[in-house]
Amino acid sequence: MPKEIFGKDYEFLARDEILGFDEIVHIARLFAERGVEKIRITGGEPLLRKGIEDLVAGLSGISGVKDLTLTTNGSLLARKAAALAAAGLDRVTVSLDAVDEPTFQAMNDVGYPVGAVLNAIEVAAGAGLSPIKVNCVVQKGVNDHAVTDMARHFKGTGHIVRFIEFMDVGNTNGWRLDDVLPAAEIVRMIDEIFPLEPVPPLYPGEVANRFRYRDGSGEVGVIASVTKPFCGACTRARISAEGRLYTCLFASKGEDLRGAIREGVDIGAVIDRVWGDRDDRYSEMRSSQTVRIGAPVEMSYIGG
Repeated sequence: MPKEIFGKDYEFLARDEILGFDEIVHIARLFAERGVEKIRITGGEPLLRKGIEDLVAGLSGISGVKDLTLTTNGSLLARKAAALAAAGLDRVTVSLDAVDEPTFQAMNDVGYPVGAVLNAIEVAAGAGLSPIKVNCVVQKGVNDHAVTDMARHFKGTGHIVRFIEFMDVGNTNGWRLDDVLPAAEIVRMIDEIFPLEPVPPLYPGEVANRFRYRDGSGEVGVIASVTKPFCGACTRARISAEGRLYTCLFASKGEDLRGAIREGVDIGAVIDRVWGDRDDRYSEMRSSQTVRIGAPVEMSYIGG
């Protein structure tokens, strides 16, 4: 969330304009009744939400949910890992774009050291929140030099680095097609130093292409949503903090579930209608001249 936009004078939503934990759990339960087995808590930074452990406990108790995960920048993870695990969280994903301090600071502008994030990853692993996935967004000319260092650092640790092509999400990240380092190039860079071989997906619709080290010391993944879109296999829905249902990461608008749930509308019927009518395929239609109708939602609203 760029400071020049979301600075100290930015007016955030009032508490009654965002979903309460009971409302989130209720909506999640309706999705689980429709076959959803995986739930991810994301952000923004979800560990900033007061009482996040209570939300985890509520979601972990939903019948049919087999995988409850959370994505974090790691700044508060070390102090909360044990409580999150005790509440029923299965795994965490940590966003980390470099392991060297200068590049980390240049990309994140958050004021805490990369060592604190690396320590948090180990604390979380010790608390049982594993296997831990580390998400690295690669931007050409910014942190592409750090790709092999990231692979080297986590090779043999049991943690899985997933390198993500720089995507045009929202309006604030200054995206240009020229800044995208193709996933195939990322794989080539790593393979030259640490030989790789492809691994089949774990489940239908998995967004990461998996590769394991030929010496058996772990695996990495690449997410090629720009150069090799996977819209046709997408199985993901996203609920924003204020209760809007988005069927695409690149959507311009979402369905208002908050209003519906507070007015006593049948939320299950709304979900069925929206999911049945979805026709999102933005990534398949993307080009350097892409023109959108309406402003795209920011990633900080709905996560990755």
